[in-house]
This record gives sequence, structure tokens and C-alpha cells, in this order.
Amino acid sequence: MSLHPTIRDVTERIRARSAPTRQTYLERVRRAAEDGPHRAHLSCGNQAHAYAAMGQDKDRLAGHRAPNLGIVTAYNDMLSAHQPFERFPALIREAARRAGGTAQVAGGVPAMCDGVTQGQPGMELSLFSRDVIAMAAGVALSHNTFDAAAYLGVCDKIVPGLVIAAATFGHVPAVFMPAGPMTSGLPNDEKARVRQQFAAGEIDRDALMRAEMESYHGPGTCTFYGTANTNQMLMEFMGLHLPGASFVNPGTPLRDALTEAATERALAITALGNAYTPVADVLDERAFVNGIVGLMATGGSTNLVLHLPAMARAAGIALEPQDFAEISAVTPLMAKVYPNGLADVNHFHAAGGLPYMIGQLLEAGLLHEDVTTIAGPGLARYASDPKLTDAGLVWEDGPRQSQNDKILRPVGAPFQPTGGLRELTGNLGTGIMKVSAVAPELHAIEAPARIFDDQEQVKAAFKAGELTGDCVIVVRFQGPRANGMPELHALTPTLSVLLDRGLKVALVTDGRMSGASGKVPAALHVSPEAALGGPLARLRDGDVIRVDARAGVLEVLSDGALDRAPATPDLGANTHGTGRELFELFRRNAGVATLGASPLLPDGAQE
Repeated sequence: MSLHPTIRDVTERIRARSAPTRQTYLERVRRAAEDGPHRAHLSCGNQAHAYAAMGQDKDRLAGHRAPNLGIVTAYNDMLSAHQPFERFPALIREAARRAGGTAQVAGGVPAMCDGVTQGQPGMELSLFSRDVIAMAAGVALSHNTFDAAAYLGVCDKIVPGLVIAAATFGHVPAVFMPAGPMTSGLPNDEKARVRQQFAAGEIDRDALMRAEMESYHGPGTCTFYGTANTNQMLMEFMGLHLPGASFVNPGTPLRDALTEAATERALAITALGNAYTPVADVLDERAFVNGIVGLMATGGSTNLVLHLPAMARAAGIALEPQDFAEISAVTPLMAKVYPNGLADVNHFHAAGGLPYMIGQLLEAGLLHEDVTTIAGPGLARYASDPKLTDAGLVWEDGPRQSQNDKILRPVGAPFQPTGGLRELTGNLGTGIMKVSAVAPELHAIEAPARIFDDQEQVKAAFKAGELTGDCVIVVRFQGPRANGMPELHALTPTLSVLLDRGLKVALVTDGRMSGASGKVPAALHVSPEAALGGPLARLRDGDVIRVDARAGVLEVLSDGALDRAPATPDLGANTHGTGRELFELFRRNAGVATLGASPLLPDGAQE
């Protein structure tokens, strides 16, 4: 089918808007590609350092004729999603040898677990860890001895940070290798119910702990459709994974076979062979549009509305909020995965998963098929399923029918006709709401404001019995310049209790929410942020606010509310402890949320 006119028009607008920066980027990439990996140009001493510990691979490395794969790993065993990566370097090295190449761990990058830091001071480092990851990956690749790079990362900021690094080293082919989701444990809706019981004082901490441990119980990605699994979807829609690789459980023969196949493919697409595929050719405006379509069709994490502009800017491409809004308006919501529904990602995968979705969206003209991917030209190959047979790993045609229409539906009969995210604009600025998990009767709320400067104040007001009527809870001074833009997921159980009591409650904040949040209508990433004198800084208790996802409106209705002088809270407590003093430079130079809130990228500090 021909490309949908809105997808075509948005893509052309992005291409035109980005032309100067994209051209500069591609010229820089071409120059770097012409120089090539510098192994052969290094001094003998340089090379001896690089190969000293490589044992049986030394001669092959020194010969310069075999491709060398640099592994950038986010392994640690604090993150269940990243624990499986402990085995990957050995698998990759052996697969590389069989393919006639070599592989080295080029470096590690930090990977923090937002599940550990939710509601804690460490969460204020979370967003900027993305930029640290990009820098750390840059250090790893700075040795300039690699013909391709393998990126091992899954969660929240890790994948966006690695993509920023990959784009920066755009002449180097890049293959992303996932670890897969943990097997299903305690159902996510049951976990949420227990959390609300604890917030309401109905159960003790021991009962809460039992439920949490039954939910997060083993290696692999958390099974809800939060930021980590949204990242994996994106890597497939954008052509940086092998087809069908995202949601295969860790520690299985198929998972290992996909890792080995990804290694072989990475070596095959270097400049030493006949299928050179620099990642700059993969990460063009069509790939980013495809990623946004995937985000909307799956009801993915709002965090990616923040990360995608930063990822794109690293490749010389400028995304704007309007692009997301227009794509969402024509993209049907095809999936219901917790928090949008009761299923987890394993159920989604079994129902047909990404191969089914990509096939459907291609047939509807909602995706660019004519893209470059690490698997080869064309996105149609991503409508296939990997299978492990007696003959080895093969790809077969993916399912043509959903295996469970309560989880996954066709384009022609979706859960809703438009995407899972909405842009909100008005006199309070620009924000985003994830509507796919919010009850329709809560899509528009008009109520008096309760103003708070941090999430602990909200919890205290709840415990004191102060939140007894319909209200719009404003948590301001949570933007990147204020305190690093932490996720406020710890508020979800409290606000959910208020909804269950029959109150109409919405959240408005210049901070973020976890990708697992959704039941509470929340206007997130509001920009300009309060710390820069944005409208949220001028609000007071009692101001009437309208949060309307149907009309795409975020506004204060009270006369004169925005004529007041902005509040200027003391942010000193947010600048030290738990390493926060090390990130002051990042806070000072962070860009606005609509541009990705990065302190590193061009124009990132625009206000």
C-alpha cells in the first residue's frame, strides 16, 4: 500500500527542517568513513596495548584483514534486564571467531535501575545518566580500532544513550543486542492492587514485599510495557535489532542463537565486506518516523517522547512536538499491554508481537518500508519471526492473524483509532499525556489546583487527609534545570487511591513519570519548566486548571494567575548527596524537554 499522506508529509517536513544539520552530520560521517578504523595506522606500541590480552586472537587482530567488533556493554547485576549480558561477551567472541573475525569488550557504560531509585534522591541522576552513557560509550569507541560496534543495553536511559553514541560514531556499523524479558511472574495488575492497598494502609510492608518479589523475580526486563520494553520495540521498528529479537526470554537457546547471529551480521556489514552499512544510513528521518509510529501503535512510554528528539539530534535530525502529535492522530492503538491492559510483554509476544504489528502497519501504509536496516534493505523483513530448527536459526513469515484480540488487534479494528499519547498545549506550556491507560471519563478534568514543590509534599498531604475533593495536583520544579527531571512514579499508588475513592484527580508536572504509570491522567514534561520561570511557577492553590486530552489543552482558567511573579523555591537540597553534586554542570546546561533535555547536543541549552 502507498504511504499514508500524513506520514509522508511529516517525514518531508522533518527532512526539510533538518536539512542543514543533517548535511553537516553526513559530511562529517563520510570523512570519518574515508579514514576508516585506524588499527592499521596505529603505531606498533599502540597496537600492542590493544591486543596484549587477546590470546588466540592476537595474530588475527595484528593482520588487519579480519573485522574487529567492539562490544559496548551496560552489564551489571543490579538490573535484572542487564544481568544476562554477563554471558554475552564470551558468546560474541566465539561467534566472531567462527565468522572469521574478532571481538573485544571496548568498554562498559553505567546503567542505573530506576526501580531501585524511584522516590529516592538517586532518581535525580536518572535522566542525565543517559548523557553519561553516551559519553562513556564514546570513550569506549575512541580507541578507533573497531570495524563495527555491538551495543548491549535494554533499559530506560541506557538504549537512548547508546543510540546517541552510535549516531555520533555514525560511520561505524552498529548492532543492538537485547537480553529479553523475564518470564511472567505475579500479574502486573495484582502488583498494582497490592501497592494501592499499602498506600491506603490496608496491608503491612511484609505483604507488599512478598508481592514485589513475586513480580520482579528473575533475569530479564520487567514484564510491563514501560520504558525498557518500549526501547526494545523502537530498536526493532528502527532497524537496529535483528528481526523478532526484542522479546525472546534470556537464557534460552533461541536467545543465544540470536546473539550469535547478530554478531555475524555485525561483522558482515563492516567496510571490509560488500554490505557496508554505517549506522548513519540506518538512523535517518524515516527510521525516526517509524519509531514514533511504533510508539503510538503500542501505547509506549512517555519517556521516549523525551528521548527520541535527543537521539535524533545526535544524527542531525530535528524532531518537534507537532511531529509526535500528527503521527499519533493517524496511528491506531493496536496493543493493550500493562499498564494499558492486563497482559505483559510475554503475552504480547505470544499473541503475535512486533512481527504482526509491523506487517499490519506496513500494509496500512503507516510505516516507511524503504529504509536501511542492520538486517538489510527494507522493513518488510521485520514482519518475520526467528525460529530455531534442526538446520539452525531461520526466519519465517510472521503471523497474519492476532492470536489474542484482547492483547493485539489489527489496524482495521484497533483498541482506539489514534495513538496512545497526546500532546497538550495552552497557557501553561506544552506537555504530553499517555492516554492509552487512562479511563475515557478522566481524559478531561477541570478542577482547583493543589500546588506542591516536590512529591514528598504530596504524600504528606495525602497522609494528613487534605486531599478530599476533585483537584489538579501540580508538582513543579521537577524539570531538568531544577533537579534533573526525576520520574514521579512513586506518586502513582497515592493518586490511584484518590481515583478509587471516586475523586477526579489529574497530575501536572514538569517532571517525568515511569513508563509503568498510566492510570492517573498526567500532563508530563511541561515546558517551559518552572525553574526557568515557566507558567507553573506562577500558580497558586485554588487556581482552576483544565487538563483535556480530548482537545489537547493544558491551561489555567483563573483570571490573573499568570500575571503573578514566579515562585523561586530553594533548590539547594537537590544539589548534593547521592552524587548529585557531580551533576551540577548537567543541570545548569540542560536543554528544554521538547528538545530532549540534553546538556550535550547542539542547541541543547536553548531556552
